[in-house]
Amino acid sequence: MQVIANQGGVGATVRGVDLARPLTDADFRALLRALGTHGVLCAPDQSLEAPQISALGSRFGTLEHNVANMFHPDGHPEVMILSNVVQDGKPVGLNDAGQGWHTDMSYSTEIALANILHAKQVPVRDGRPLGDTQFLDMHAAYADLPAEVKQRLEGRTAIHDFNKFWEMMRQRPGSTRPPLTEEQLRRKPPVSQPIFRTHPITGRRVLYCNPGYAMRIEGMEEAESDAMLDFLFRHQSQEKYLYSHRWTPGDVLMWDNIATTHNAVADYRADEPRYILRVQVMATLDYARLAA
Repeated sequence: MQVIANQGGVGATVRGVDLARPLTDADFRALLRALGTHGVLCAPDQSLEAPQISALGSRFGTLEHNVANMFHPDGHPEVMILSNVVQDGKPVGLNDAGQGWHTDMSYSTEIALANILHAKQVPVRDGRPLGDTQFLDMHAAYADLPAEVKQRLEGRTAIHDFNKFWEMMRQRPGSTRPPLTEEQLRRKPPVSQPIFRTHPITGRRVLYCNPGYAMRIEGMEEAESDAMLDFLFRHQSQEKYLYSHRWTPGDVLMWDNIATTHNAVADYRADEPRYILRVQVMATLDYARLAA
């Protein structure tokens, strides 16, 4: 297996491994280290179905069963279908395009290590793939914070709320998302998260506060909290932290949900089909030991 770093600070290509087959211990360790080092890994020319992507994700941690997952392959509720395809007047997957910047599972007490997505269909126009997934590097964003901001926020926490993001998505043109039910809201109440975390693989500090879910900084007056969050969101969105992945059918894309934020670009139409399988890996293992 080879891990080939992209030019710039984020992302790498992984070659010489068939991810539909069980990983050897050596390949698992190499992928885990590469995930911490590069933040985003792409293994092209893969062919996985729901059982294979589920098995791959399970090697890295417990898989989440999303409370709002209405679209999954039969027998695999842990696998989500992301798609704009409509059959017999009904969507076959969740259309996730145009979400805005966020970090999956920051709204949960138990956070996520990684996302793993596998592209089956990629929208194309005039020979160019559409629907890029973009990433921002939160290792670098933390490192570049002014010293006075680091000092002011060290040890502080922010409230993250699943319903904030869900309602923002519901307001987008063409959205088919229903409001969350009382049961879904009960299962995902707002939670408190540290603004700075120590990454479990790299041991380095990261900025863990994203515009999709973060609502307010605890212990601050509302105006002060709003101003600080605005600063953090503008700081982390600088182009120097950006990597944009251009999809090809067969890509398996794995990204670090602790050290990156991400955004799905909504530049394709309803008649330009997209179909992707997704699993969410929760941070349930001792990654420092496993990567050693």
